[in-house]
Amino acid sequence: MAKKKKLKLPLVYKPVGLVLGWSSGALAGLAFQRTWKAIRHEDDAPDALDRDRGWGEILLAAAVQGAIFAVVRSAVDRTGAKAIERSTGVWPATDKGGRD
Repeated sequence: MAKKKKLKLPLVYKPVGLVLGWSSGALAGLAFQRTWKAIRHEDDAPDALDRDRGWGEILLAAAVQGAIFAVVRSAVDRTGAKAIERSTGVWPATDKGGRD
């Protein structure tokens, strides 16, 4: 019976993972906006196609945004997986591989 749970849980977890992914993206976006405002005292971060911004500023913004996104996504994914494991006794991932 435990074997069936292990096979079906990842499919059941997919919608939960989707919601967690969306919410982590939204949370990371808010965290990046606040971080950029604290770093540069500007409301808007530079876009790669912003003609008035230099390479350094654009690459700094991209690096900070990527780091914040990765940390928030990992924290939310891990928290969701631990909650599923606590409630069902089964880890939601079938393998020990890396991120999709």
